[in-house]
Amino acid sequence: MTVAPSVAAPVPPVLDVVAARVARGGRDLLHDVSLRVDSGQHWALIGPNGAGKTTLLTMCGALGHPTAGTVDVLGRRLGRVELSELRRHIGHVDPRHRMVGDNTVREVVLTGFTGSSDPVPRWVPTDEQEARVVDLVASVGLSSRLSARWSVLSQGERGRALIARALVSQPALLLLDEPATGLDVAAREHLLDTVDELRTTHRAMSSVTVTHHLEDLPSSTSHALLLRDGRVFATGRADDVLTSELVSGAFDHPLVVDRAGGRWSARARRR
Repeated sequence: MTVAPSVAAPVPPVLDVVAARVARGGRDLLHDVSLRVDSGQHWALIGPNGAGKTTLLTMCGALGHPTAGTVDVLGRRLGRVELSELRRHIGHVDPRHRMVGDNTVREVVLTGFTGSSDPVPRWVPTDEQEARVVDLVASVGLSSRLSARWSVLSQGERGRALIARALVSQPALLLLDEPATGLDVAAREHLLDTVDELRTTHRAMSSVTVTHHLEDLPSSTSHALLLRDGRVFATGRADDVLTSELVSGAFDHPLVVDRAGGRWSARARRR
């Protein structure tokens, strides 16, 4: 008797957006947008203001539903799953993160376990959770700032603390919403180096980064989606999408795109 070889079941994508449309006030913010992110891929969402980047990232983070089309996050379809439970498996880094109290770095990172903006009254972390916070804070280069208050941190230190916060729950999907906002050049480079290192140590984790600027993309970016007027302008591997021709078309401005040392840059084309 011949035994047929076993066939491994296909691995579902981490994120699968299919023909998504989002309408608000009679206007389409997104129209027929599709995006598939597989395990270990690191995508960039790029486009001018009003292109729909934030709206798309909102659905990726299970914070909103499409008007039409489907969005599957970590194998679960929006509209058929409890969103608060799903969000516990998604790490979200937003430099505009707001808190009521002037919390320490330790307290901020611990809120990644509770999914709250500030420490939850009477909630006590376990020894294992405390140890994980210490390890993650060290991994983003902030060990000496563990007890420092938010008000005395630089913008770059805050960004790295928020990355540690997003990683405490060991997310399968990490979302970075313009993480280099407000950073000077040195702080931006430190932050992007941190992201590159984390992508090496967390190989199964996928990520999506929203930015206006190619210079803010880590060198580990593997794929890119260009948005223009709420529609997909180009999508695919980063080196195929982040070209002078395609980026110029998405921004409706003549640009020259270069890549050196693994990093991208863009400048206006001289007429």
